[in-house]
Amino acid sequence: MTDRGSIIYVENLTVSFDGFKALDALSFFMDYGELRLVIGPNGAGKTTLLDVICGKVKPDNGRVIFGRDADISTYREHEIAQLGVGRKFQTPSIYLHHTVRENLELSLDQDKSVWAMLFRQLSSTERDRLDEILAMIGLAEKPHQIAASLSHGEKQWLEIGMVMAQDAQLLLIDEPVAGMTDYETEQTGLLLQAIAKERSVLVIEHDMQFVRQIANKVSVLHEGRLLCEGSVDEVQNNEQVMEIYLGRG
Repeated sequence: MTDRGSIIYVENLTVSFDGFKALDALSFFMDYGELRLVIGPNGAGKTTLLDVICGKVKPDNGRVIFGRDADISTYREHEIAQLGVGRKFQTPSIYLHHTVRENLELSLDQDKSVWAMLFRQLSSTERDRLDEILAMIGLAEKPHQIAASLSHGEKQWLEIGMVMAQDAQLLLIDEPVAGMTDYETEQTGLLLQAIAKERSVLVIEHDMQFVRQIANKVSVLHEGRLLCEGSVDEVQNNEQVMEIYLGRG
């Protein structure tokens, strides 16, 4: 599959929890530079898919190929992160008592030892990169603001920026617009589209209005399997999706 330009390819992935199959022989791939939306009802296996890709959960069967034929199925989370896979969870995981810029600095791909973090000086290239990220996430005017004082949407954007600072080539984003205002939701869509111009972005989402705003291709999961894929219109007009996901009687 990597010959087709895939950045991630999962093959026959099966994950069980106490007899319940969260993923059931799932095969899925997405390409470099792609923004992919994954939807499905609760229990469809969406978050489990992200958990397996980032190494948080190990599959019972199947494999996960990242980039050029690297099978990361047995890798640890930090090893997968070092390869270029970044994860943003649904609830923001940021350093609340640090400033916005300090959060980004702490996320840079660098030596994380105490000595290095205390005394290392950022290079001009790193400073410029942080400035670019601050501008992209809409926080260029708030670099010295304490993260705890940010709005919910701003905290989400900050964590997305922290994943970018890790130089991740594949961003895994779990329900980014949950709890956001309409304005924040719109800005988040624009942010993810901008990021996808230089990286691959896999987004789990329930908000169908948001999905329509940003999606070129949508994958629908149901009971741990891939139900269908296509454009938003193709997915919404799919008989199985209407009956199973959209709740048509």
